[in-house]
Amino acid sequence: MTEDAARYAEKMKKRKEHQDKIVAERQVEKGLLIVHTGKGKGKSTAAFGMAMRAIAHGQKVGVVQFIKGPWESGERDLLRTFPDQVEVHAMGEGFTWETQDRERDIRAAREAWEMSKRFIADPAIRLVILDELNIVLRYDYLDLAEVLSVLAARPEGTHVVVTGRNAKDELIEQADLVTEMTQVKHPFRDGVKAQAGIEF
Repeated sequence: MTEDAARYAEKMKKRKEHQDKIVAERQVEKGLLIVHTGKGKGKSTAAFGMAMRAIAHGQKVGVVQFIKGPWESGERDLLRTFPDQVEVHAMGEGFTWETQDRERDIRAAREAWEMSKRFIADPAIRLVILDELNIVLRYDYLDLAEVLSVLAARPEGTHVVVTGRNAKDELIEQADLVTEMTQVKHPFRDGVKAQAGIEF
């Protein structure tokens, strides 16, 4: 073994000892409140990736889409191939600029929230995805205090993922894990339309 290789091996040995100690000290297991926010692409995509993991572990998943309407999407079609494990409800009517009707948007948000509360209260459902809930909260379609209260009172083992831009500060404060997606570049700016398998 060369001197460089020996130094590297020793460095990695020490790093492994340090990492093993840190992992051994983390013993808490609980349901997490997870927020995916920011202007970058991938918030919902990351949440659906977590749904795939939950399915692989035999867990039940509930998905409520607050903004996205009934149009086809690859992730929704895929999740529906696991009817014994996943329930998906697309309860939005499209982006707010499509409906141009605040009262209608509020009604749709409230109906979606009722479904969300049912999922959150069900201890058999291990993962609840509230897709684009941040948008609904941004426009005050739902009462933030009520949402935070329901999320805080969820069953101990229930994970909830909230997606969408402009997450409220109070939600970020309450969350266990927050990821902000940052947009560096996006093909839409160069005239590239949304494509199957990438955006939907």
